[in-house]
Amino acid sequence: MIKIKVLVVDDSMFMRKLITRLIEDEAGLQVIGTACNGLEAVSMVKALKPDVVTLDIEMPEMDGLEALCKIMEQRPTPVLMLSSLTQEGAHATITALQSGAVDFISKPSGSISTDLYKVKAELVSKIKLAALIPVRALQSGVNAAPPLQVNRMKAGAAKEFTQIVALGTSTGGPKALETVITALPANFPYPVLVVQHMPPKFTKSLATRLNGLSGVRVVEAADNELVVGGTVYIAPGDYHMTAVQKNREYRIQLHQTPPINGHRPSVDVLFDSISQLKNLKRHFILMTGMGSDGAQGMQSAKRDGARSTIAEAKETCIVYGMPRSAIELNCVDYTVPLHQIASKILEVTAFQGW
Repeated sequence: MIKIKVLVVDDSMFMRKLITRLIEDEAGLQVIGTACNGLEAVSMVKALKPDVVTLDIEMPEMDGLEALCKIMEQRPTPVLMLSSLTQEGAHATITALQSGAVDFISKPSGSISTDLYKVKAELVSKIKLAALIPVRALQSGVNAAPPLQVNRMKAGAAKEFTQIVALGTSTGGPKALETVITALPANFPYPVLVVQHMPPKFTKSLATRLNGLSGVRVVEAADNELVVGGTVYIAPGDYHMTAVQKNREYRIQLHQTPPINGHRPSVDVLFDSISQLKNLKRHFILMTGMGSDGAQGMQSAKRDGARSTIAEAKETCIVYGMPRSAIELNCVDYTVPLHQIASKILEVTAFQGW
C-alpha cells in the first residue's frame, strides 16, 4: 500500500508528537519527517519530497508564512496551515491561503492544543484531499494575467443597478477570489455576493484583506444591509446569506437555518435567492471547491432565466468538485480558466468602463 508522505512543521515538540500520532493512526498516511521552524521546513521539503506539509504559522527563525512562500517558489507542495482561532490567527491564515496554502485546520485551543484530537477527522481528510492536488494547480496563479484595473480609488457605491453577480467557492477559494476580485475595475457598477466556505472570524479577515487589495469595495455582509453596486459582499462564517427585494431596494438577509450540503453558508442558498430577483440580470459563478454545493442552485438559476453561468476550468482548480458538478448538470454557459474569469464577468455584463 502506497502511503501519503507528510512533513509536520511546528515549533512545539509536544505538538509535533501529537500531530504525528494523529496522522499515523490512519493506515494510509506516513509522517516522513518533522521540523521545528520554517528554515528546517524549507530544507526538508527539498530533501524529503513530501506529498503534503502541515505548517504552523508562529515559529522562530522563519515563520510559517515566509516558509510557505519559499516552499511554493522552490518546490511547490500542497500545504495545510495549522491556525489558532484568534483574529490574529485568522488574518495570518488568510494571507497564507492567498500565498499558496491549499487549506487550514484550526487548533481548538491555541498554539498548544492538547485537544487537537477533536479535529483529527478533519486533519486526516484534508491531508488526503491535499495529496490529490496536482502541482499545476498550485502553480496556476504564477502565470496569471495581471489585474485589469490600475485605479485603486474606491468608486462611489451606486444604489441603483440592473445586474447582480453571485459567486460560490470553497477549498482554494481565498486565492482564487483574490485573482478575480482584484481584477475587477474600481468603477465596476454591480454588486457581487460571495459564499466562501469558511468559519467565523476568517471571513471577516478575508473581506478586510481583499478590500485592501482591490479597486472595488469588499465587506463582510451584515444582516439587513443595503445592497449597492460596486461592492463585494462576503457571507459571514456560520450564516447563510440571501438577498431580497424590499420595495425598490435590495437587502442582505443572514440566517442560521440548518446547513445545506454540509455547509453554512451554502452556495445553493445564495444562488436560490438571487434567482428570485427577476428584475435584475443575474450571473452565477462556481470556482474551486470540494463537493457539489452550488451545482443545483446554478441549475435552478439557469431554468429561471440566468443571464450567464460560469464555471472555473479544471486546469486551474485546486479542487475540481463544485465546478465539475455544475458542468455535469449541463447548466454552465462558460468554462473559463481562473485568470480569465474577471474578463468574462465584464464581457457578460457588457461593462466597458475600464
